[in-house]
Amino acid sequence: MEGDNLTKSAGQIVAASRAEQKITGEQIVHSLLSDFMELHAGGIGSDDPAVIGGIGLFHEQPVTVIAIDKGDTIDNKVNKHFGCPTPDGYRKSLHLMKQAAKFHRPVLCFVNTPGAYPGQEAEENGQGKAIAQNIIEMSQLPTPIITVIFGEGGSGGALALASGDQVWMLENSTYSILSPEGFASILWKDSSRADEAAQIMQLTPRDLQQKHIIDGILEEPNDHRQVVQNIDRVLQQQLSQLQKMPVEDLVKKRYERYRKF
Repeated sequence: MEGDNLTKSAGQIVAASRAEQKITGEQIVHSLLSDFMELHAGGIGSDDPAVIGGIGLFHEQPVTVIAIDKGDTIDNKVNKHFGCPTPDGYRKSLHLMKQAAKFHRPVLCFVNTPGAYPGQEAEENGQGKAIAQNIIEMSQLPTPIITVIFGEGGSGGALALASGDQVWMLENSTYSILSPEGFASILWKDSSRADEAAQIMQLTPRDLQQKHIIDGILEEPNDHRQVVQNIDRVLQQQLSQLQKMPVEDLVKKRYERYRKF
């Protein structure tokens, strides 16, 4: 991990996780995989552009990839609800994961979301159920699943794609039950104390690794090509190990991982 990141406060890491220059989910997918083919809703509901999903080759091995993307232009961001998936996005991701298990493909998830979309239509369309179903199915899917949180990892919106075998984080990312602003508003009725809340919440990669909630931290230099290379290296190493395990042991170890929490 870069030395200067060790001196950053929790509030500074929160700000860095939301920075405009942050690598996007689309950049990660297209840089990491070759022959990527994006798949859409496939008759299971409306398509959600906040969730990019499909099939590609990772070092010549077929994999399924799912990424939450905030968008890069104003129109794109609005269309993607600034990275807040709808129920259709989670149903699409679940469909892709089940398909991956059927064809014995590993699943790679990349998460950057402040949380699931909280609009009335999303609630009426079963947002809570869609998230819960993802977590249930993901916990017992008979294929390796690795998640990389590369920006914000907010609440159930992130957990719905982070209930697999391993979770890694870029060093300028967060993983928490809600935003620091929301926490401060609830606890002190004062969202301006968000930096103080961030420190209390222990939502930084360093805090989470110390508590064994995540498996590791990836260096995040300003060069996006280097960021992708860092992700690539870890995924190669960890996928190789996970794929050597019998399926029964893989699912059992995953179950034991989350029972410890």
